[in-house]
Amino acid sequence: MKPTGEVFPIEVSAFGSERLRALLLRPWVMRLYFLRHLPSLLFWGVRLREVDEDKAVVTIPFSWRTQNPFRSTYFAALCGAAEISTGLLAKIHTEGKGRISMLITHLEAHFVKKATATTTFTCLQGAVLRQAIQRAVDSGQPQTATVTSTGTLPSGEVVVEVQFTWSFFRKS
Repeated sequence: MKPTGEVFPIEVSAFGSERLRALLLRPWVMRLYFLRHLPSLLFWGVRLREVDEDKAVVTIPFSWRTQNPFRSTYFAALCGAAEISTGLLAKIHTEGKGRISMLITHLEAHFVKKATATTTFTCLQGAVLRQAIQRAVDSGQPQTATVTSTGTLPSGEVVVEVQFTWSFFRKS
């Protein structure tokens, strides 16, 4: 097998999105991926809890690594966890479609309350990302999709809603 440039121990594109999803749910594979591509998420302790084609759930703990001087989770840590909940869905949908460039072109966050406990981010818009990626593949033109990740405390209270606009472009 030729090297893919990824940290994964096997070439995931040979297996498609379902194999990628299964790999990402293995904690050691996710940690290797974070170490290689997103070391801040590894440091903060972000964990992938659930992922399929339509939904991704990640958590970020409230600890000394993520805390700001105001005794809440630092906004950048919250946004990083929110981003990975949307980015993993996009990554799953790009598998098997050739080389696709993914880029965040806009971010908007609405902070509702202080995050003083483990925050769980959920993105339920995998279908929106799938459609934009397919349009980019079919048309050869850049396409965008705006998706929301909602962060909640264990009590169910909403802490933050983060909207990301992703741009997708098929590379030749």
